[in-house]
Amino acid sequence: MNDARSEGRAAAILARLDRLPATRHVWMLITLLSLGGMFEFYDLFMTAYVVPSLVRAGLLKDVQVGIFAGPALFVAATFAGLFIGTFVFGYVADRYGRRTIFTYSMLWYCAATLIMAFQNTGLEISLWRLIAGIGIGVELVTIDTYLSELVPKSLRGRAFAFNQTVQFAVVPVVAFIAYMLVDTKPFGLDGWRWVVLIGSVGALFVWFIRRAVPESPRWLINHGRLDEAEAVTAEIERRVTEDLGGAPLPAPAPHSVEKADPMGRFGEIFEPPYRARTIMLMVFQFFQTFGFYGFAAWVPTLIAQQTGINLGSSLQYSFIIAIANPFGPLLAMSFADKIERKWQLVGAAVGIGVFGVIFSYQSRMELLILFGVLITLSNNVLSYSFHNYQTELFPTRVRARAVGFTYSFSRISTVFASYIIQNILAVAGTKGVFGLIAFAMAMVVISIGKFGPRTRELELEQIST
Repeated sequence: MNDARSEGRAAAILARLDRLPATRHVWMLITLLSLGGMFEFYDLFMTAYVVPSLVRAGLLKDVQVGIFAGPALFVAATFAGLFIGTFVFGYVADRYGRRTIFTYSMLWYCAATLIMAFQNTGLEISLWRLIAGIGIGVELVTIDTYLSELVPKSLRGRAFAFNQTVQFAVVPVVAFIAYMLVDTKPFGLDGWRWVVLIGSVGALFVWFIRRAVPESPRWLINHGRLDEAEAVTAEIERRVTEDLGGAPLPAPAPHSVEKADPMGRFGEIFEPPYRARTIMLMVFQFFQTFGFYGFAAWVPTLIAQQTGINLGSSLQYSFIIAIANPFGPLLAMSFADKIERKWQLVGAAVGIGVFGVIFSYQSRMELLILFGVLITLSNNVLSYSFHNYQTELFPTRVRARAVGFTYSFSRISTVFASYIIQNILAVAGTKGVFGLIAFAMAMVVISIGKFGPRTRELELEQIST
């Protein structure tokens, strides 16, 4: 956009997008993106449920890379891949488009997961787990960016809450599948391999989703492709008008427009006004994973440690807790666009810290399940709200790059969190683990509560300028 006419045309397109009502077609687009992310969540969360089986099969015995050995190596490989995907390749959605990268990153991790299912050594399994993690990391960044740019400003909170509801709905599914299969060998194939194989079927849905979901008009505008942005917006408007039975759409309001720059500069995220936001998210992302994955990835082990029960029973109780996963963001849909995003993050972090400490003092199974469910609900409100929040803070030209960079701090912290938690669990038990989690949540509260800007009901272009 090199002139006032182009800027005016871009502003008009953005205004038309932001005035759209939440009709069936808009929710269909949100649902399709969420279904793509559902397979990625399956792949991500199966870590907690296949590790005990890999240990029991002896596949992680005597395998070590640096300080990481056994189960910690497998978990570390997962999050090292996620780190590479977000830090090294987070920019690709800014360069090649949200729709293209959404498609190919999904194919990447499905293929790598399929190959991993047929490996026979701990080192090979961990290697392919790392490769799959790269695709998952790129997909995470792309879906968040894609979703924030497609939905109108009045719907962003609910859209992300629904997105996470769909994605987290797969967590009890993978927990149940693991519970049913890990002790069996259908057709002579180890149960854990079936759990992994099922996660690779997302590739079958890629092309259907790609045909149904358009490119982000904001990305097209930023690359000077105004005619394509106009065509995409017009088609969305046509479908929304059909949903309304032919009733006219609301009149567009005046709208801000960003500086057009197809790629932007990485250094821009360290310049005002983005520098403070970048540092805030770096701190937040580093510490939030101690609470989120510190519980989610270790829950079967934590329950077994707390009660002394066997693997099968631990997985059964973990499945009961996992059922709660979709309900956190589902409940959040009732307040997602009513409460400022930063305070939702703060409240969720407080819940994780408090319920985690209480969990560590329980020995009765019903109380472990109760507080495990409360931790899970808090974790999922935290997850939905930060996935939304981080995409709102940067302009289109560097949105995926900035989100990928800051998000990568959560991936690298989880690599070391796995090692730290494993050692704290051995020395100080679950009380020590949840003491660490409570400290991490205090850092989340300080970083977001003190330095986080407001974003609710604001245009993306208003927030980012």
